[in-house]
Amino acid sequence: MADAAREAAAREAAVRAALVRVIDPEIRKPITELDMVDAVTVTDAGAATIAISLTIVGCPAADAIERDVRETVASVPGVTGVTVEVGVMTPEQRRALTERLRGSKTRGIPFTADSLTRVYAVTSGKGGVGKSTITANLAVALAQKGLAVGIVDADVYGFSIPGILGLVDEAGIAQKPTRVNDMILPPVAFDVKVISIGMFVDGNAAVAWRGPMLHRTISQFLTDVYFGDLDVLLLDLPPGTGDIAISIGQLLPHAEVLVITTPQPAAADVAERSGVVARQTGQSVFGVIENMAGLVQPDGSVLDLFGTGGGEEVTRRLSEGQSRPVPLLASVPLSVALREGGDAGAPIVLGAPDDPASRAIRSVADRIASRGRDLAGRKLGLSPR
Repeated sequence: MADAAREAAAREAAVRAALVRVIDPEIRKPITELDMVDAVTVTDAGAATIAISLTIVGCPAADAIERDVRETVASVPGVTGVTVEVGVMTPEQRRALTERLRGSKTRGIPFTADSLTRVYAVTSGKGGVGKSTITANLAVALAQKGLAVGIVDADVYGFSIPGILGLVDEAGIAQKPTRVNDMILPPVAFDVKVISIGMFVDGNAAVAWRGPMLHRTISQFLTDVYFGDLDVLLLDLPPGTGDIAISIGQLLPHAEVLVITTPQPAAADVAERSGVVARQTGQSVFGVIENMAGLVQPDGSVLDLFGTGGGEEVTRRLSEGQSRPVPLLASVPLSVALREGGDAGAPIVLGAPDDPASRAIRSVADRIASRGRDLAGRKLGLSPR
């Protein structure tokens, strides 16, 4: 009997060890670490029964978690069958989960100046320059490099990130985030965590809000959405220098700014303003990306539909009087594949990596990724004994 008991205990231990490989697709942590595994039993014949508790009723990750548990346990040597019993956490368990994820920190914006997360606000002086398309593809390119990446779609009036990243159904309805008590779990696309006001409105309903409501919404996105430990957070700002740009400057004064413009000289005038406003709130301009540059023709010639020199002109103007010149990070050419990818929810950096536009965007990702997570001058929360 003692030998049989030891064998049973060993099989259960092997199953529990295997369950560490099952990752909650929303929280991006092992279900064992989240206390989602309630019980594990394995009979002498090798039949395993796993009882798990999901965060909420109707959890969108339910099918994926159950499938992964079944497949993972079935791969354990000696297991001949798997039964998965699915339940839901109690209010006390959910409360404990949110406290565990947030740690000892008081509720507030986690992306402070002491955070290791690099925050980039993607801005433009005017609409229609491809700011959201650049933001989405840049985020996916960074995630491809193994970085933990999040996007806040702060363009409340013209939200488009969910569609560009395929987080919409056939009717164009954006995927809803999961709520665990007062914590919001953002949907994930291509390993990028995304939150957008488009996930909270019905269909293609218009958002008609004034300043205070806009500020509260962005503040809630930064406070209540659980992004976890991010390497990079990108904020897709609306065009211009209005309420949201000012709110971001107040909430995240240490953020760096990526200014998107086109080669058209007229666009350079308004793009400069977005960088100037960012500096007025304490932010720094990391660089300029010129989008919609020359279209390469079949014969190799380049057709400059939107003129030339806009990106260089913006960098020249934003560099005046600064100790560090503002660089032109990339010039992204016009690309049919880039437009098609945005319409289909399939980022070009994945679908057409050799496209000139894809290479240009990935070069910016290379530059950002190479900066790493700077520990100099940061509070690590450690004390000597």
